[in-house]
Amino acid sequence: MSVAKNLEKLQRSIASYPCLLVAVSKTKPVEVLMEAYEAGVRDFGENKVQEMVDKHEQMPKDCKWHMIGHLQRNKVKYIIPFVHLIHAVDSARLLKEIEKQAEKEDRIVDCLLQIHIAEEQSKFGLSEEELFEILYSEMLAKAKYVQIKGLMGMATFTEDKQQVRREFKHLRQIFDKAKVDAHLPKNVNMQKLSIGMSGDYQIALEEGSTILRIGTTIFGSRN
Repeated sequence: MSVAKNLEKLQRSIASYPCLLVAVSKTKPVEVLMEAYEAGVRDFGENKVQEMVDKHEQMPKDCKWHMIGHLQRNKVKYIIPFVHLIHAVDSARLLKEIEKQAEKEDRIVDCLLQIHIAEEQSKFGLSEEELFEILYSEMLAKAKYVQIKGLMGMATFTEDKQQVRREFKHLRQIFDKAKVDAHLPKNVNMQKLSIGMSGDYQIALEEGSTILRIGTTIFGSRN
């Protein structure tokens, strides 16, 4: 099935939910991304810095680039000039580096804080306690070039749909708690909840996702 047909089918299945669809294009060549672009996609998600930089240079300039993978501090500078949203900020040190590089570019960069909700230890992310430590930190209060727009999480890779739902529900509760906190600095505005991938997006939507990160359902299996 073509990328355009896959997109059409997917968009029908999510039409009743107000969410942003990010096409996860990692490992896919530019000509395949262009098929999605021609079918109306403008938001693309990549998890490797070099690949994202290369594709940004080759793709039309109205594309919005989402960094969805684990981001190393020494690579931040390469994406700051153009990145639309960094989904996976998983430490105060990384946030500090984003602020530093964004100041050099004189550009405000939107970020999501990644929360560890899965049972797998291999997944990155903050605990709820670490999240609020960052949100209340002096470093964030003084930051002028980063905006915290919400939270991101990845559920356990499992066939157990109830477990996935529990994990998404848990993240939604943390999100709701942060959203109503009157003591957070002005550069924190909890609007976006980035949960849901090809295998679990329907559950994510039911649990309040505002951003889906979908790869295989659009582009087919990865190379």
